[in-house]
Amino acid sequence: MSDQQNNQNQLNIELSEEIAEGNYSNLAIITHSNSEFVIDFIKVMPGVPKAKVKSRILLTPQHAKRLMKALKENVAKYESVHGPVKDVEPMAIPLNFGGPTAQA
Repeated sequence: MSDQQNNQNQLNIELSEEIAEGNYSNLAIITHSNSEFVIDFIKVMPGVPKAKVKSRILLTPQHAKRLMKALKENVAKYESVHGPVKDVEPMAIPLNFGGPTAQA
């Protein structure tokens, strides 16, 4: 492959300082419609009755499936180096967190 073809296949991604800091999330709620998946990343704090959505990501079904595959591959790579990730007991949270209701 020539250098010109290589350059055409590259994607330059810009990451601002604000975004690079990231947001902590210890809960994700996923809802969907026939055309999109919505993932709300939430920070739940002990003793605080109200949790805040820190980020909302909207994906097409195709991109949601790609994300699922990428997460599965990366968890497997992580576990091959660090050992199995312990599964935690599910939290008892209300099923309707005020967001959209999942639809098939």
